[in-house]
Amino acid sequence: MTQLDEALVELRQNMDDPKCQSKYYDLFLNTTFFVPTWEDDQDPTQAAAQEGEGRVAPLILEYEGKDYLMLFDTQERLNDWAKKEATYVEVPGHVLAATSADPLHWALNVDTEFAKPFIPEEIAWLKEVVQQCEKQAAGKGA
Repeated sequence: MTQLDEALVELRQNMDDPKCQSKYYDLFLNTTFFVPTWEDDQDPTQAAAQEGEGRVAPLILEYEGKDYLMLFDTQERLNDWAKKEATYVEVPGHVLAATSADPLHWALNVDTEFAKPFIPEEIAWLKEVVQQCEKQAAGKGA
C-alpha cells in the first residue's frame, strides 16, 4: 500500500474532513505518476509525434463517451493493468494538473482497490491550486 493509497482510504472514510482532503490532494500533486503511452504499433499518429524530439502520445481511453488519461502510482500497477511491460512517461501530479485540458478525465490506479476517477471540475480545481502555489512561490522569490 502506497502513501497515496493510505490517504485515499482515509479520504473515503472521512469525505467531509478538509484535513483528509488536503492530505490526499497534496500527496497527489507531489507524486510522480506512470502515464502509459502509445506504442509505435498501436497509434499511426505516433510516428509523426516522434519527429519532434521529446514528444510522446499519452494513452487516452474512451469510456461511456468520456476520455480518460490513465495514471498509475507504481510501475508494477501499470504493468499489471496492461498485462505486459508498458511504455510510459513519468509525470509529477502538479504537472498533470497544470497541463490537463478540459474535458479530460483521469483514471488513477485502474483495476486496483485504490482506483479513483477524477472529473474535469476536480482537475480544474487542482489546476487552480497549482497556479496559486506558483504565484506564492514567485512572490517569495522576488
